[in-house]
Amino acid sequence: MDAADRAVGLPVQLLSASVELTPLHPGGTAEAVADRVTGFLDGARESLELALYDVRLPGALGDRVRAAIEGAAARGVSVRLAYNLEQETDERVPVPPPPETEPDLIESLTVPTRGIPGFRDLMHHKYVVRDGRDVWTGSMNWTRDAWTLQENVIATVADADAARVFRANFDELWEEGKVETSGDQRPEPFDVAGTQVRAWFTPGQGRALSHRIADAIGGAQRRVRIASPVITAGPVLGTLAQEVAERKLDLAGVVDMPQCSQVFRQWRDNGVSAWKIPLLAQVLGGGAFAGKPSTPWAPGTIHDFMHAKVTVCDDVAFVGSFNLSRSGEMNAENVLEIHSAEHADAMASYIDAVRKRYPAAVVPADVV
Repeated sequence: MDAADRAVGLPVQLLSASVELTPLHPGGTAEAVADRVTGFLDGARESLELALYDVRLPGALGDRVRAAIEGAAARGVSVRLAYNLEQETDERVPVPPPPETEPDLIESLTVPTRGIPGFRDLMHHKYVVRDGRDVWTGSMNWTRDAWTLQENVIATVADADAARVFRANFDELWEEGKVETSGDQRPEPFDVAGTQVRAWFTPGQGRALSHRIADAIGGAQRRVRIASPVITAGPVLGTLAQEVAERKLDLAGVVDMPQCSQVFRQWRDNGVSAWKIPLLAQVLGGGAFAGKPSTPWAPGTIHDFMHAKVTVCDDVAFVGSFNLSRSGEMNAENVLEIHSAEHADAMASYIDAVRKRYPAAVVPADVV
C-alpha cells in the first residue's frame, strides 16, 4: 500500500457502493483526498448543498476545490455553501478546536454562501448533498492538516432518503441561520441497498443521540470500539465506566490526549463537572484506550489531532462529526447509524490500527 492509499484508505463497499466508508490515516498526500473531494463535486448535475465547519485550503488545493465548486455553478448546478462563522469572544472552549476558516475567502466565491454564527454552539457539520441523491459526510474538515495529519473517516451514501433528510437539515440552517434551532429531523430508519441506516442530527436530537450510543454500548455482547477526541457526554461516559468495571466486553478505543487532558483540568477548575473525573479516569485507565500525543492547539500550530469520531457496538457503527461530548450535543452535528457487520468490522479494524500507533492514554497527575 503506497502513501496515497494510507492517506485515503481503502473504501468499504456494500453491494453497489451505496454506503462507503473511507478511513484516513496521517502521512499521505492531500492531492489524493482532493481527488475524492473534487470528483464528488464534479459529479453534480442539479444541486450541491455544502455545510462545512472549517475550510482552509491554500494554494493549488484551494484552487482545485474552488474550481470544482464554481465549475458546478457555471454548468447550471444550484450551489449553496454554509459555514461556521466564529463569533468574537475572549473565551475558548477546548473541543473542538476553533476553526480557522477565512470568511472573506468563502464570501469571494461566486456562489451563494451563508455564515452560521456559533461559538458555544458550533455549526460543526462536514457534509455535502449532491443532486438530492448522494451524501458526503463524516469527520473530515476541508483543510490541508485534516487531509494529511489527522485520523478521519469519510462516509458517502448513495440514497435519496438520506439526501432528503440531510437537505432538510441544510435548509433549516440556511433559512434560519441558527445552530440552536436546527437538527430536529427524526432519525427514522431507511433502507440503503439492504442495510438499515439512520441519520442523526444535533442539537435537536443531541441528548437522544448520546443515549442511543450509550444504549448500544450497554447492549453490546461482544465488542465496543471507540475513536473520539474526547469522551464527556454523561450517558456515554457512565455506561462505559460501568462496562469497564464489569469487564464483560472487549472494549477499547483511542482519544486525543492533549484535548482529554484539557477537559480533565477544565472539570477540576469549574467544579460543576468534577463528578466526571473518576469516570473518565476509569475508562481511560481500564478500557485499553490509547491517546494520540498530538500538538496542543494554539494559534498557528499544526492541527494533527486524533479527529475520527466512530463508535462500534457489535455489528453497528456510528460514524459522523459528533464528538462523544456534552458540547457535541449542543452543536450542529450529524451521525450515520449503520447496521452492517461488514462496515462495523472495518471500522473496528481501523480503530485498532490507530490504537496500535499511540501509547496508552493517561490521566494527568494534577487532577486525580
